[in-house]
Amino acid sequence: MGAPRRNRRKYDEPKDMWNLQRIYADRRLVNEYGLRSMRELWAAQTEMSQIRGNVRELLSGINVRPEAERELLSRLSKLGVVPVGSTLDSLLDLKENALLERRLQTIVFRKGLARSVFQSRQLITHGFISVNGSKVDRPGYTVTADQEARIGYYKAIDIGAKQPAQEAAAAQAATPAAVQAEAEATAPAAQTQSITDEKA
Repeated sequence: MGAPRRNRRKYDEPKDMWNLQRIYADRRLVNEYGLRSMRELWAAQTEMSQIRGNVRELLSGINVRPEAERELLSRLSKLGVVPVGSTLDSLLDLKENALLERRLQTIVFRKGLARSVFQSRQLITHGFISVNGSKVDRPGYTVTADQEARIGYYKAIDIGAKQPAQEAAAAQAATPAAVQAEAEATAPAAQTQSITDEKA
């Protein structure tokens, strides 16, 4: 029996650890995407930093492998981080949000399967979410572009979340035109009731 494997840290801590502007910006992202801790955010930032580093190497000619550019663009487009046909220059503008949007936790919330990004995390960790019919209980699971359409509930649950069609209907009902039409429809009934009360 060999020595147990030592887990390697998968993130780099920020160099300006106590910069208040950076801290506030990171906290906003942690709350927006329902992350458990700063470490999950730092992991995404580290991965994105590595991607930009690879892009700079390719643009500078340090990496001379002819297939390196195609492999990088193909991997990122498969993950849904960039659209098909993107160029290396466009990758330099990517932020950590591009990777955070591909987390299973985020996509479950965006698809309307949870009422909040925090509930999305809870549903995933408790085994209520499936990808391709298989249960996935890791909120940080990276969803590929092909898998996104095959995300659903692994077992039945009623969370009262509105589906996209229901949200569109609710938004339509809340428009000024809809409110005015409803007011005009109820006005005659109110007038009739008022006349009846006066006669009485």
